[in-house]
Amino acid sequence: MAFDKILIVGFGTMTGAMVEGWLAAGSDPSRFEVYHPRTGEVAHGLKVHNKWPTGHFDAVLLGVKPHMVDDVAEGLEPILGPDTVLISVLAGNELESYTLRFPRAAGIVRFMPNLAAALRKSPNALIAAGLSDEHRDAVTQLASDIGTAEWLGNEAHFDLVTALAGSGPGFVYRFTDALASGAASLGLPEDQAARLAVAMVEGAGALSAASEYSPKELAQRVASPGGMTQKGLDVLDKSGALNALMTETLRAARDRGAEMAEAARGENRKNG
Repeated sequence: MAFDKILIVGFGTMTGAMVEGWLAAGSDPSRFEVYHPRTGEVAHGLKVHNKWPTGHFDAVLLGVKPHMVDDVAEGLEPILGPDTVLISVLAGNELESYTLRFPRAAGIVRFMPNLAAALRKSPNALIAAGLSDEHRDAVTQLASDIGTAEWLGNEAHFDLVTALAGSGPGFVYRFTDALASGAASLGLPEDQAARLAVAMVEGAGALSAASEYSPKELAQRVASPGGMTQKGLDVLDKSGALNALMTETLRAARDRGAEMAEAARGENRKNG
């Protein structure tokens, strides 16, 4: 089966990128409708509801700010009946918080993409509660249409996967900028250094995705003993500093997700 009609609640940067990817994959714009109380027009000419719609939807894609879940819960609950799946792209809100708010839903899915969804290149982390096999297949197809589908077996890993696959592009951009800045500090014109760094990262990523070798193996294969690449890798590898830095980077992002989840649990206890 497939989700033929999807309501988007919170049409922002991330959900907009997802829609762009789905349209590029062949979806018709009529597949998607948007609830937005303050605008009558969104990208791609999607149908907009200023009031909560009363028709049937196969799925609801929730993309509001994490602290706004309670603001939309009352209006959303009647829509999330036994034939409608909730798909949330919010960080920090756990499955239990949704099952408590929307007990009649046909299933709850946490779906974590990144902005490469617009290019159909997003690594998508998924975990669900109460989902039938048919609905799981439909969610897998949604994810596959904008990248890859990675189902997790343990929600405790979700914050770490979000740090890696969701926040990861920000870390790659910072590393790319550092490469360009380093080249500029050594004498290359800044604009040229930036262009070369971006083109290099694009090519290296594409090659890694297409290669039979792991990134670790690729690094070894492009480095000749005593050559230029190996001398640079020696600096990155010194005392395991780069691996330690990346571990701490991911730890900080993961722990922030855990803090957001704890805050959401506190709100649930207060409101429940």
